Amino acid sequence: METEEEKYMARCIFLARHGAGRADPNPMVGAVVAYRGSIAGEGYHRRYGQAHAEVNAIASVKDRSALRHATLYVNLEPCNHHGKTPPCTDLIIKEGIPRVVIACSDPYPDVSGRGISRLREAGVEVITGVMEREARELNRVFITSHTRKRPYIYLKWAQSADGFIDRVRTDASLPPVIFSSPATLQQVHKKRSEAMAVMAGTRTALLDNPRLTVRLWSGRSPTRVVLDRNLRIPQSSRLFDGEAPTLVFSALERTGAGGVEYITIDFEADVLRQVLAHLYARRLTSLLVEGGTMLLDSFLRAGLWDEIQVETSSLVLGEGVKAPYVETRTATPSLKTYRYGEDAV
Repeated sequence: METEEEKYMARCIFLARHGAGRADPNPMVGAVVAYRGSIAGEGYHRRYGQAHAEVNAIASVKDRSALRHATLYVNLEPCNHHGKTPPCTDLIIKEGIPRVVIACSDPYPDVSGRGISRLREAGVEVITGVMEREARELNRVFITSHTRKRPYIYLKWAQSADGFIDRVRTDASLPPVIFSSPATLQQVHKKRSEAMAVMAGTRTALLDNPRLTVRLWSGRSPTRVVLDRNLRIPQSSRLFDGEAPTLVFSALERTGAGGVEYITIDFEADVLRQVLAHLYARRLTSLLVEGGTMLLDSFLRAGLWDEIQVETSSLVLGEGVKAPYVETRTATPSLKTYRYGEDAV
């Protein structure tokens, strides 16, 4: 049976989800102020740079005197440092809230454990670990980024029923096979709106001329990332249309313009690690890799992935470019494989 603490924490997690695709690179956080068995105020972190969940929840309480007898529930440890906004711990202490229930600690070095310690030193009763598993799952992107020092990596592709990702093509005159339905295309764009960066390889850029923007869903377009060792992608490519920031990783130097930035790396060394280090340094906490097969395979071989989304169509090609192979035996409980769409098998 659900306890009262779990009931309020579940509400925090529900509220926090409303910040998906808007709060990052910050975590998704919801907060509830409970007073005499009911919710006196609630809020969530709406957008990066704006007020945190605790601030919004406390501000929504009409009877301010209730705060001195209330419990604040929050799915992530309150911050204790000056960033875009003042420390939430200072506000909690100032308002005299006597009890705070936290789902999980914050892995961010400037916060980790310090928010909890600050509250306890001020005489606030702090309870931790309520629905911790669910809270960590909610912010798995944020947690992975700060514990592994790289973006959370989604691999995504669509394939035929017999395991091909496309027909064999040598130039852009032959269009790619479309496996996705209108409904699953929307899901792709939804995932783009939630990711901070989206990546494609040189061959995909040359053959498909993709936009890699969000058009079939609401939300921002991610930063586009492309590998182009020898600068083969023409300037007429849609990736350079200025609709979203674009990072081009190359062995050659070139001056960028119009939202396009060229980054020189060593292609004789570990390319993916160099790219991921650059993205992490830019606080791009999540990366959606959409293809092609060579790029996806390179992530798989390196063990650099956290979730895989595979859309399997009922279409049979018979021959073509083989879809990436996933060694599921190496997966841990934190790694998930999805199949979705009206044609999924």
